[in-house]
Amino acid sequence: MAVELHGLFVQNNSYDYEDYVYKDEDHPSNCTCGFMRVFIPLVYSLALLFGLLGNGLVLVTLWRKRQNFSVMDVFILHLGVVDVVLMVTLPFWAVDAVKGWIIGTGLCKLTGALFKINLHCGIFMLALIGLESYLSIVRGIQMFSRKNPLVIHLTCLIIWIISLLLSTPDWMYLKVTEDPGNQQITFCDHIYPSDYLHVAIRLLLVVVGVILPALVLLVCCSCILLYMQNKSRDPQMKKVRRTRVFGVVVLAFLISWTPYNIAFIVDTLSAVTASKLCYGKLRTASGATGIFGLLHCVIKPVIYFGLAKEFRHRAVDIVTFRAYETDSSDVSLWDSGEVGGSVQPEEQSSLRPMSNDIYQTTKTQDENI
Repeated sequence: MAVELHGLFVQNNSYDYEDYVYKDEDHPSNCTCGFMRVFIPLVYSLALLFGLLGNGLVLVTLWRKRQNFSVMDVFILHLGVVDVVLMVTLPFWAVDAVKGWIIGTGLCKLTGALFKINLHCGIFMLALIGLESYLSIVRGIQMFSRKNPLVIHLTCLIIWIISLLLSTPDWMYLKVTEDPGNQQITFCDHIYPSDYLHVAIRLLLVVVGVILPALVLLVCCSCILLYMQNKSRDPQMKKVRRTRVFGVVVLAFLISWTPYNIAFIVDTLSAVTASKLCYGKLRTASGATGIFGLLHCVIKPVIYFGLAKEFRHRAVDIVTFRAYETDSSDVSLWDSGEVGGSVQPEEQSSLRPMSNDIYQTTKTQDENI
């Protein structure tokens, strides 16, 4: 008996399963997404806790020394403030990792702008510290003076203004949009009116906000390292041991922010070539590398505590509610000197009370005679 199958396939249609969304909870992609939704908020929560504690301790320590600020103290004060401001935005990023951006366009613009302000403030201030260190150590030129801290604060204010201007595209073009693959998921992204404007803004941010200050920083640090290597046997070079803290901070900054800057540059090049093939992957790369940039705010207080002996002593005294005896002295918080200043080393400052006692004793003997 022949079986007629013609009618079964008359209305046969072909389906494209490439865009099919797997609903099975055991699917690997869903498992990975679930893991990231737990892991990223946990990382942000820990970063918020330790970041606020660490940077808060730095700011409190500097506040207790406010009557006798050094050049390096002012720079680290501003770096600490910008880090604390960025730490406040971490809960919003944690919510975004779990449910997408569901907290409005206003907070989308604010968190994106603060993220860029932290990046640009950090690299500009480190570049300025590097230039100050180069002029002070290699050229013997004092760019700033601790006797006039207002000039340093005004310089840092100019850096804040420049960073704020570089964040203008975030205030203007950051919007809450829907994921093309799943309209139930929203995210915070830049929506430019034209591709030409997109490319122009990206190139400006890359050149002015990343490449130029990074070149200044790398050139200054390289010159300082070469100078210190050639003068390593000079007894006077002991005073530049203060650059150890600065060097480690620069290294941590480069390690934390370089992956994000590379992803940002690649994203800019893709915009130049009008390539949309890897949009999703580039967006994922920018988000993943941005986490390392956020965690940089947690690393800096650890570096200060581990390498700066005087800062560590004062921080421990603050935590244990003990008064420190040299809050108004010229002792630098950052090892045995300061960048661009002429602060007395720790050894000399510790001997100062003994010298005063000897002077008082000699004066009393002279009066008796």
